[in-house]
Amino acid sequence: MTPAILAVLAILSVAIILMVTEVLRADVVALLIALTLALTGLITVQEAFSGLSRSAVVTILAIFILTQGLYRTGVTRRVGLVLTRLAGERPRRLLLFTMLAGAGLSLFMNNIAAAALLLPAMMDVARRIRVSPSKLLLPLAFGVILGGMATLLTTSNIVVSTALKDEGLAPYGLLDFAPVGLPLVAVGTAYMLLVGYRLLPAVSPAEQLGQANQLRQELTEMYALEERLSEVRVASTSPLVGQPIADSQIGEKLGLSILAIWHNHQPASIAPSPGEIIRAGDILLIAGRAERVQQLTDLGGEILENLDWHSDLATARVALLEVLIAPRSRAAGHTLKELHFRAKYDLSVVAIWRGGRSYRTDVGDIPLQFGDALLVHGPRERIAVLRADPDFLVLAELDEPPRTQKGWLTVTIMALALIVTATNLLPIAEAMMLGALGMVIAGCLTMDEAYRAIEWRAIFLIAGMLPAGIALSRSGAADWLGHLLVTTLAGWGPLALAGGLFLLATLLTQVMSGQVAAVVLAPIAIAAARGLGTEPRAMAMATALGCSMAFLTPTGHPVNVFVMGPGGYRFRDFVRVGLPLTVLLFVTLLLVLPVFWPLQ
Repeated sequence: MTPAILAVLAILSVAIILMVTEVLRADVVALLIALTLALTGLITVQEAFSGLSRSAVVTILAIFILTQGLYRTGVTRRVGLVLTRLAGERPRRLLLFTMLAGAGLSLFMNNIAAAALLLPAMMDVARRIRVSPSKLLLPLAFGVILGGMATLLTTSNIVVSTALKDEGLAPYGLLDFAPVGLPLVAVGTAYMLLVGYRLLPAVSPAEQLGQANQLRQELTEMYALEERLSEVRVASTSPLVGQPIADSQIGEKLGLSILAIWHNHQPASIAPSPGEIIRAGDILLIAGRAERVQQLTDLGGEILENLDWHSDLATARVALLEVLIAPRSRAAGHTLKELHFRAKYDLSVVAIWRGGRSYRTDVGDIPLQFGDALLVHGPRERIAVLRADPDFLVLAELDEPPRTQKGWLTVTIMALALIVTATNLLPIAEAMMLGALGMVIAGCLTMDEAYRAIEWRAIFLIAGMLPAGIALSRSGAADWLGHLLVTTLAGWGPLALAGGLFLLATLLTQVMSGQVAAVVLAPIAIAAARGLGTEPRAMAMATALGCSMAFLTPTGHPVNVFVMGPGGYRFRDFVRVGLPLTVLLFVTLLLVLPVFWPLQ
């Protein structure tokens, strides 16, 4: 081992630890890797920043834009609605079509975007036929991931293909993954239909969370609101009398939510506006901790002994529904107070669902995370404003998307880009970017919408990690690790090496993104293949597919995080359902890979 190899491995080891422990964001770590490699002389300054101009980054950026064009013209929604109509009202049949829809969309678009586009439709169908979303959303996530394995357009596959090109080998074509990937899709779908369905949790807390006409009893059962609901009568001597709710500081200082207010003997005002005046004798229905509610006695509030609330929290005027933090949301990392959520949307967040439990007090001070589910309460007419914000995903039936008249044009542009790529008339980066620009020029989406569609974290993560692949090859670290793999597995033959690379990629993907695993392992796989005298493209294929095997943990893939909240899943659900699937797909790969990609 040379000093250069030791330095590269040390830098990557520290980076992996930082990513796994989340001491720093993954994209920040990736950029630090590129700069550190340049400052230590392991790569040049130009190579450190070359990731931003690499075809892999350009391709991924263009796919984000193409996906947004399909969404803005309503194409994906229509596809989802057609598929759900075909599924009918049979739960198993609906699961089958859910997985096929997810896999089908992910063949030509970003995985997260495919899940985001189908999730509201799946929630709507589940409610209409009274099937728990927990029976559909994990299959949707797994279907999306499986579909991504069958096409070049998945990020990790693009990264591995770029590594082949960097090593002087032929990169993969658009359809090269299909012969191996499609059998994996078929086996994974059959498993979920026959076995996985039985392992899924039967009841989803988010099923009740997201319904617009939810009864109080159902909400209290699923969100444990019974212990968090209180009624407080405002005394005539209270300093709250005559103040608007916004000035009462009940929410700002005490972290409580006013769900309804009674003025004398008038009907309850559900989801009162911030400007509604508090009067003497009013009764407030408040959600929050009992000790916080008790502090209202200092403001002239009388806490009533017996809760006497027997109405719905949703009416013809007031909505109660679920909202998710959208992929690439700028809201992530910020609190509701920092976002001025109530003032901006005139809606209240009653609770936050995260990691299998609900938070009902001080929700305005909790930094939001991707995958959080928000229980939103307020006027129905304001929901349209929230739905128009790309930072949030409203899990309710969507309005007809704008620019539907451009749908045929969007499909034509997307089809042309795919045909040009598949026939090798143009490299994939150029074809995808031409398609993206074509959609903007044709008015399928605006340039601002295109910018918002791009997941910049992913772009900088990949751009920062790609120079690590250069350092692995140039320093000899890839050859050294490849020789180590060959020495360990040589006695078992090429198939054992392919299986070892697949399992190693699978394990790394559970603790870091598949994108990062692909950057690290692709040069090693190529070097190991050359050392054993096997076909490098076949070994790289096994590695790329392993980098998509994110079925064991919710953190293995952003799509898993995305469905965790609305599906009400816990960590153990992914292990229980995903472990048998992973073993089954591993066996399938060993059987199928040598048939279509000879190892010698």
